[in-house]
Amino acid sequence: ALEKAKLYADTMNMSKAGEYDQLISEYGEKFTLEEAQYAIDNVQADWKENALKTAKSYQEIMSMSPAAIYDQLISEYGEKFTAEEAQYAIDNLQ
Repeated sequence: ALEKAKLYADTMNMSKAGEYDQLISEYGEKFTLEEAQYAIDNVQADWKENALKTAKSYQEIMSMSPAAIYDQLISEYGEKFTAEEAQYAIDNLQ
């Protein structure tokens, strides 16, 4: 579970909550709750930087406004970043 968490953080720029959900999903990795929580607690990831990279992708590829990007970043149906992580991303977009 920890190796998968590292992969998701490093290559897919996922949020902590997004990774957790993917790790436990019956359609994803199917790890136990305990295995997923261990992975999330021990993965070395910069969640704010992941939010920024995701925000830049939305900005460049989809031409979304900062407000729309923020909403997508914090959405429980979207990226699931925290409000603090999402605001960091918006504050640091070019």
